[in-house]
Formats: sequence, C-alpha cells, structure tokens
Amino acid sequence: MKQKLKNLWNYFTTYEKIWFISITVLAFVFAILFPEEDFGGVNGKVIMALYLLDIFLNITCELLISKQSKWNFIVSLGVEITEILICVVLSYRFATMATTLFFWIPIDIISFINWNRHKDREQEELTEVRRLTGKQEVMVIAGIVLWTVVVGYFLTTLEIEGLLSSTPTLETIVCYLDACASAVGIANGVFILLRYREQWIAWYICALLEAAINIISGQWVLLVLKAGYLTNTTYGYIKWTQYIKSHPKQPAALEPDRADNLV
Repeated sequence: MKQKLKNLWNYFTTYEKIWFISITVLAFVFAILFPEEDFGGVNGKVIMALYLLDIFLNITCELLISKQSKWNFIVSLGVEITEILICVVLSYRFATMATTLFFWIPIDIISFINWNRHKDREQEELTEVRRLTGKQEVMVIAGIVLWTVVVGYFLTTLEIEGLLSSTPTLETIVCYLDACASAVGIANGVFILLRYREQWIAWYICALLEAAINIISGQWVLLVLKAGYLTNTTYGYIKWTQYIKSHPKQPAALEPDRADNLV
C-alpha cells in the first residue's frame, strides 16, 4: 500500500500537486468564511459537505483528463452522483440534473471503454487525442444556440419552489444560463468521448457559465472550483495541443476509427 501511494504521488507533477492542494485548502477556507444556511429542511452543513465533495472529485477528474488518463471517467461518475444530489436538495438547475442523469453517466461509461481502446502506442497510460475541423465547430455552435433558446424557455414555464423562487428575474436568467451550460456540457461530453482537444474550450465556456450561476445563487465556495477549472483548462489545452503536435500521424477528426462505432 505504501508503494502504491508513493507511485500515485509521483504520478503527478509538482505543478499538479500544488494546484490540487491549493484548490482544496481554498475550498475549506471559503466553507468556513461563507457557511451555507439550512434549505428545505436540509442542514446547511450537509449542503456544504456536498459542495466540498463536488470540488474534491471534480479537481481530481480535471487532473486525470489533462493527463489523458481513462480513469477520469470513473471519478467522474462520483461527480455526477454528487451534483445530482445537490440539484435535488436545492430544487434547482433541472436542465443540468437531467443532462447529468441521462447523458453524462452513460457517456462516462462509454468514454471509459473508448479511451481504453485508444492507448498511445508508446505510453499506455496516455490516450490518443485529436482535434476538430472548422465545419464541425460551426455545427456545434448552432446546436448550442438552439438548445439554449428552446430548453431555457421550457424551464421558465416550470412552477417549482426552488433556491431562487423569491427572485423571478434572477430565476429566469439562471434558467437560460443553465440551459446553455447543459448544451455546452453535452458538446463537451461528446468531444471527450471522441478524444477531441476542443473539449477544453467547451469546458472553459461551461466554467464561466457555471460561475455566473454560482454568483447569482450565492454559492461562493463553488467559485473556488470554477477558478480551478479555468487554470487547469488552460493547462490541459496546452498539454493536449503539445501531444497532437508531437504525434502528427494521429487520425484526422473526420477519419473513422474502430472505437467511433461505439457511438
């Protein structure tokens, strides 16, 4: 066990260790400075515990993705369950909850299988990654806009008492932000499944949308997670780009491969 822990510690770079520890410590500091109040009969400490668990699992998952490790999808399943619980407890963000339940959980399982079948030829702990074409990017953007308008409007018609029910205007804004975040999240999930570098760009946008929702909802501790997202997203994008440039023989975005038959 001691050797396994040592190997795990050595698996991460100095920067990655500092990033992980910094976000974790900062999250606990925010938890102390901005404690959660009770909501819907649920103790505020329970809500905060869910927030902290969400942060811990998310930053672990983020590091593993940046290192092109298939194991990020196993950790991600824990993230999905935690975030569904948060949505249920607070009775809000139903687009995100539905997307997590019906999209992210299945996509994590399929992605784990797909990544496992595309190991780097020289370093098996790495997964081969690639990039999108311009035409694909335009199609994705159009889909996100359409989803945001349709799903956002639908969410505004729901009459459910939730975290922001006392402020209708803010609740409407969050409905559209939530719809957009879920759309970008779906694009991100597909990109990750197919090992496209652009998943980092989608995740960057999603982090900004999530940060706006957290500010409107007064979820200050979760802003620590978003700060971590923004820094690690840049780090991950650079690492994946370097890998693609150093592996010019990787398949192009439109070239079919054996694993794409899974989707």
